[in-house]
Amino acid sequence: MSQDEEIGMLTNKTNRKMLRFLNSKLQKYDITPEQWNVLLSLSKEEKVNQKQLSQKVDKDQATLVRILDILEKKELVERKSSKEDRRAFFIDVTDKGRELVNRLIPFISGTFEQMLNGISIEEIDTYRKVLMKINENIFNANEGEN
Repeated sequence: MSQDEEIGMLTNKTNRKMLRFLNSKLQKYDITPEQWNVLLSLSKEEKVNQKQLSQKVDKDQATLVRILDILEKKELVERKSSKEDRRAFFIDVTDKGRELVNRLIPFISGTFEQMLNGISIEEIDTYRKVLMKINENIFNANEGEN
């Protein structure tokens, strides 16, 4: 079996299963894993602009705008124009958004406990280190191409 089949496809398959599992758990809160990732990131900082947020959540600008539009319609975030530059916007989490974040943090934690059941802290730490190294290698390979 090739590295692609052994590592790449298994990683992809596991990621899809995790997202489907999370999606099914989050349905009752009317939020997707992607929306949750953006909302959680926003809740940790104040006055983040779209470019900063795009980098932080690793989403292109167009995808992020669609997610923010949905979160804004749900009244979980609001865009505020910058006093220095009217073309720039800062995104803030609303009180309703903060309330949802506070409810979801323990829920998501419990959901991950289900997914990680039977896996030791040492195994999780090794897995995290391997993922970080793969990300670093991809970043370095991309930098070498530029």
